[in-house]
Amino acid sequence: MTKHRIYTTSFASVYPHYVAKAEKKGRTKAEVDEIIRWLTGYTQRALDAHIKKKTTFEDFFAAASKINPSRTLITGVVCGVRVEEVEEPLMREIRYLDKLIDELAKGKAMEKILRA
Repeated sequence: MTKHRIYTTSFASVYPHYVAKAEKKGRTKAEVDEIIRWLTGYTQRALDAHIKKKTTFEDFFAAASKINPSRTLITGVVCGVRVEEVEEPLMREIRYLDKLIDELAKGKAMEKILRA
């Protein structure tokens, strides 16, 4: 079975799009980073290192040893797909991140985005 193209895409190549989407709606890079750290458990230093190394999405999520258990509270549609119905675990993690960035861009409060 062939891997989905996003798995071998570098996280660093998509990250600027996350930031641009947020900033276009008046949000900040710091908020994007906070969301990514909340989801993955990475420190800012580790996140920056993955961006610098151009880690693939597959390796980015594989190395995230402290994935937030509250991520299962993320529901809704992103790219026409219900995130809670995505069966492939890695694709589900990517869709969780996409959904969180969408919520940020739509103006949702950080407490709600981070399921506090």
